[in-house]
Amino acid sequence: MNHRKVVQGYYGDVNNLTDLLSKLINSYRLLIGGAGELNTIALARKKDVKDAIDRANELGDIIDELIDALDQCSCEYSNYCRIKGEILKTKIHAKYILTEIDEELKLKE
Repeated sequence: MNHRKVVQGYYGDVNNLTDLLSKLINSYRLLIGGAGELNTIALARKKDVKDAIDRANELGDIIDELIDALDQCSCEYSNYCRIKGEILKTKIHAKYILTEIDEELKLKE
């Protein structure tokens, strides 16, 4: 496997983690909302409200772990992009990029 595929796979993993984080946060909000609604019901038992809050807290712990993992992953990917950008600056001359842009604009007209 070449280096580019490894980095693309890594980027895909970061995207998957952010997608999972988004879904878990939505679930967390629903759990909190459900516990709040349950708390307003007069016939609800105190134990049921406590259990609902505990479930939300457990999911909150999972979300915290996922955020930590994403912090580590995204920092590494950001470093990769920064290094790649620096290398591109030294290797590619601005006039070549301008020529490519001009040619692309001419093709669209």
